[in-house]
Amino acid sequence: MIDRSIIGHRWPSWEVDIEEGRLRLLAKSIGETRPIYIDRDAARAAGYRTILAPPTFAFCLLADSPIGPGYLADISIPIAQVLHGEQRLEMHRVMCAGDRVRVTRHVDGVFEKKGGALLFVALGFEVHDSASGELMVSGRQLMIRRERT
Repeated sequence: MIDRSIIGHRWPSWEVDIEEGRLRLLAKSIGETRPIYIDRDAARAAGYRTILAPPTFAFCLLADSPIGPGYLADISIPIAQVLHGEQRLEMHRVMCAGDRVRVTRHVDGVFEKKGGALLFVALGFEVHDSASGELMVSGRQLMIRRERT
């Protein structure tokens, strides 16, 4: 069972430098070939500071958490039982190589379906520019734990 008192829990924020090589690697791995994601000059010609982070890069930042997958234990989901249900992103400002960002993860809700056989935990997160505090990305992940019957 997942303790509903976890709703509202916030883990400590962490900071990440967005590196050009990491952005190029992600672009390559997802098949993104548009020059603004891989070429500094093309991105600048398009009006950006430097190469852009593909939107899904925000989810990669969650892997940089100092506690790693420890957040799953905090919400009583053994890593062997976790099922990723969904993810959503809302882009507020582009992220570019060279940006330093602060990432925060929190529990937005807990609910069940199938008479308690499936337990859901909604995790929210935000990415802010470390220097200005400006919100860049907000998102949600839905994690599912199947209860044994």
